[in-house]
Amino acid sequence: MSTISAGSAETGVVAAGSSLGGGLRRNYLSFPEVVAQSIGTIAPSGTPGLVIPVVFATAGNGTWLAYLFATIALLIVGLQINVFSKRIATPGSLYIYAAHGLGPLVGVIAGWALLIGYVFTASAVILGTVSTALAFAHQIGFETSAVGVVLALSIVALVVAWWFAYRDIKLSTRVTLGIEFATLALILLTVVIFFVHRGSIGDAAQTGLQDVHFEQLRLGLVLAFFSFVGFESATVLGTESQQPRRFIPRAVIASVIGVGLIFVISSYGLVAGFHGVDPSLDKSDAPLTVLAQSFGGGFIGILISAGVALSFFACILGSINAGARVLYTLSHHGLFHNSARATHLAHASPHIAVTVVGIVALVFALGLSIAGYGILDAYGILGSIATYGFLVAYGLVTIGAPVFLRRRGELRPWHVISAVAALILLIVTLAGTVYPVPAWPYNVLPYVFLVLLAIGVAYFLALRRLAPARLAQIEADLIGSAEP
Repeated sequence: MSTISAGSAETGVVAAGSSLGGGLRRNYLSFPEVVAQSIGTIAPSGTPGLVIPVVFATAGNGTWLAYLFATIALLIVGLQINVFSKRIATPGSLYIYAAHGLGPLVGVIAGWALLIGYVFTASAVILGTVSTALAFAHQIGFETSAVGVVLALSIVALVVAWWFAYRDIKLSTRVTLGIEFATLALILLTVVIFFVHRGSIGDAAQTGLQDVHFEQLRLGLVLAFFSFVGFESATVLGTESQQPRRFIPRAVIASVIGVGLIFVISSYGLVAGFHGVDPSLDKSDAPLTVLAQSFGGGFIGILISAGVALSFFACILGSINAGARVLYTLSHHGLFHNSARATHLAHASPHIAVTVVGIVALVFALGLSIAGYGILDAYGILGSIATYGFLVAYGLVTIGAPVFLRRRGELRPWHVISAVAALILLIVTLAGTVYPVPAWPYNVLPYVFLVLLAIGVAYFLALRRLAPARLAQIEADLIGSAEP
């Protein structure tokens, strides 16, 4: 593939080379920094305060079990992703993986779906950052929810995240790791102190699944699944990671297991702590603060609220980093403007792609706020669109994994069994988002996603027809990116 012109030293831009990731720093990130990319995109510290109450509204005393099932389900999906990550090192992530398994067209579908997932996740968590920052401000005596404040905070959050992503991936991952480690430690400490103060970890209502029915648990599983999306984002660091075929597969599995355990423990603790409390868990604005106040640790609760806001900020950062690297790879293949495949001369970051992803994410967040949607309503809408993107990408990679292994002569029966199990779990999750048919506007969101996806796929089909040589270049890149 031909290269684009390198920029001058004054502009600080250098073109990516003909190979994928040619302008990114190689052998740069350690294992903890690779894990931090996935952890940051999941934003696990934000789940106990914002998502677990929503899961509880459906699953009730089965909330912990919904998270346990979701952890197992995503672990199986992670195994399918690792079929590729152990053999392919690329910034293109699931886009390149699906293309290796099922061909360029399916790869493009997965790539655009994944890009939609990252962009809309960034957009959603911009508002998540604003919401949790305002909740923290309320706890320390300031209260405002004016639209102007929401818009201003959204812009500030995006600009700061953009600067970190533009500046250096190592700096980004270290900031993320520090934020999440400190906040998760406080959350787990709060749960432990609560049970010590209570004198028992037993909760018969939860262990006995009191008043929990299968349909409630199924819907709770769907919502719990959403807490994990983005767990695979370490795969975008295939060029920048040290020992990528070793570190990235481990990061994918470690992220699911570690975060899953935290979700199970924190959901069990929150549900136990809210028995007989008014307002109930699903109506509480700051559940972790309430839990801390139950044993006189209100100050810890305030620190957690600050950490949760920072966790959502870290998710903006992780989503922009991941989305930019997928866009960078798509641009290499002519599926986006050539400028997005440039890397910064000094920072070796895909700075144009970072900027594009950040601007688009901010536009959607501001657009819904200006249109009059509440912060959490807009968060739910944007997050739902993002989730469709991840589900499609995960599904295509899952289907492609055994095909890829068979082509290499490495397919074994357990590969097929795990792929089928993962696909069933993904289909169940997807079905839960559309049936029963949700209320407006969630009933139209699948179609919004399909329109966005169709735009990218249609461009690829047109390109294939008008410039068939481009398809040959894509296939050549794919052949060159897999380990023999």
